[in-house]
Amino acid sequence: MSTERTKETAPAQAGAVSAGPSKVFAAVDIGASSGRVILGRVNAGGENSVELEVVHRFPNGVVEIDGGLCWDFNALFAEVLKGLSAAATVAAVQGERVASIGIDTWAVDYGLVNAAGELTAQPFSYRDDRSRTAVEPVHRKLDPARLYGTTGLQFLQFNTIYQLASEPDLDGLQALLIPDLIAFLLTGQRRTEATNASTTGLFDAVAGEWATEFLTALGLRKDLFPPLVQPGETVGTLLPAIAAQVGLPRETQVVAVGSHDTASAVAAVPAKADDGEEDFAYISSGTWSLVGLELKHPVLTEASREANFTNERGVDGTIRYLRNMGGLWLLSECQRTWAQQGFRPELPALLTAAAALPPGGPQINPDDPYFIAPDNMPDRIRAAVRRTGEVLANDPAAITRCIMDSLAAGYARTIRDAERLADRSVDVVHVVGGGSQNRLLCQLTADATGRKVVAGPVEATALGNVLVQARAAGSVTGSLGELRALVVASSPLQVFVPELSRL
Repeated sequence: MSTERTKETAPAQAGAVSAGPSKVFAAVDIGASSGRVILGRVNAGGENSVELEVVHRFPNGVVEIDGGLCWDFNALFAEVLKGLSAAATVAAVQGERVASIGIDTWAVDYGLVNAAGELTAQPFSYRDDRSRTAVEPVHRKLDPARLYGTTGLQFLQFNTIYQLASEPDLDGLQALLIPDLIAFLLTGQRRTEATNASTTGLFDAVAGEWATEFLTALGLRKDLFPPLVQPGETVGTLLPAIAAQVGLPRETQVVAVGSHDTASAVAAVPAKADDGEEDFAYISSGTWSLVGLELKHPVLTEASREANFTNERGVDGTIRYLRNMGGLWLLSECQRTWAQQGFRPELPALLTAAAALPPGGPQINPDDPYFIAPDNMPDRIRAAVRRTGEVLANDPAAITRCIMDSLAAGYARTIRDAERLADRSVDVVHVVGGGSQNRLLCQLTADATGRKVVAGPVEATALGNVLVQARAAGSVTGSLGELRALVVASSPLQVFVPELSRL
C-alpha cells in the first residue's frame, strides 16, 4: 500500500486548535473521473497545521448499461471500502484514531433504494441524454420563472428534477444523492446533505428546505428524498458489518460535510479578508468549472435567471452564486482520443507548446451541450470552430490553446456577469482544484479578467471536507473565515497578474 503525504503548516493564530487525543479524519473525495480516500490531520506535531495523506486512489467513469450511461456504483463503493480499510491501517500504524468520515462527490445524480435498502439499479450519469425529453413536460407543469424564483437553480438539462421526471416508476423507492447513498450504505441512515440538495431543482433557496409544492406538482412523493442534514452534523455511525470489514470501530462517525464537492472546495478558498480580499471570485477548476461569488443571500431576479446563474448552498449557510461552465473535461477527452490514435503527449509539454502560440486564435463555447457526452473531442472542437467561420488546425497544441483561451474568456464573462447581477465588485480571482496547477490557464484567466489570480490549493475539496469534520469534532474552532485563515497559512499559492501585452 502506498501513500502520498502533503503537510501544510499554519501559524498558531490561524484556526484555534483544541487539545485532545490524536484524531484523524477520513475524506472520501470522488469526482467524475477518479476518487481518493484521504486522511486529514489537524494539529499534527503540536502546532496548528493541516496534513493530507492520500491512502487510496481509484478510477471512476461512466459505463454503458442497456444503452444508457451509468455509474458503476457497486465498483465505486467497493473502492470506498478499500480506501477506508487503508485509512484504518495507516492510522493504526501511526497510533491514531479515525474520528470520522466525510463524503463529497459531484452533484445531481442519485440512486434509487427500495424499502429493504437495496439499490434497484446502477445510477444514471448526468452525461446520459435521457432527461432531455423530460424538460418540456416539467416546464408545462412548473413555469421556468417560477422554478427559478424558488430554487434559484441554473437550468441544465441534467438537473435532478428532470432526471426524476424521466423515471418510469418511483413507487416505493427513495432517491439518495450519490454521497448520501454512500453514507447510507456505511451507516444505514438515510439523510440528504443540504449543499447537494440545493442542486436538485427541488430545494427552496430562501427557506433552505425542500420545495414540497414542486414535488407535488410533478406527482412525486414528499418523502422521495430523506430529511435534510447540514454540514457538520452527524449522519450516523458505521454498521457493524462495515466496521468489521474496514477495520474501524463501530462508533466511527460519518459526518456530513459540504457533500457537493464544490461546496467543500469553496469552503477552502484561501480568501484573506484582513487584506481586503473579502470580495473575491472563485473558480473551482476540474472536469467542470464552477465560477462565481460567495454571497449571504440568493439572487433570484429575472435577470439572474436569464443569465443562467445558480444559487447553491455552501458551508455555514452561504450561497454559492455561480455558473456551471465547461472545464478541463474538454482537454482530458482530447487526450483520451489522441491516445487511442497512438499519440500520447505529456500534459506539461502540450501546455508549453500551446503557450508558445500567438494569442487571438479561434475559440469555442465551452458550455455547449454538444461537448457533454464522451466522443471524439478534437473533431468536435474543430467542427465547432468551423461553424464560427474560422479554421482550427488538426494539431494538439492548437486545439489545446483553443480550449485554454475559450475557458479563460468564459471565466471572464461569467465573473463580469456575476458582479453585475449581484451588485458586487471583486478584486481577486481564486482558482482552486486541479486547474490551479495549469499555469497557462491561470495566466490567461488573469489576462482575460484583468484581475490578480491566486492559484491553489490543489486539494481545496479535501481540505474543506477535513476542516468541517475537524470543527465538528472540536479539533478546530471558529467561523468559516477562521478555517480559511488556516488554509491561507497552510497552502503554497501562486499569484498571476495580468500581462498588459496580452490584454
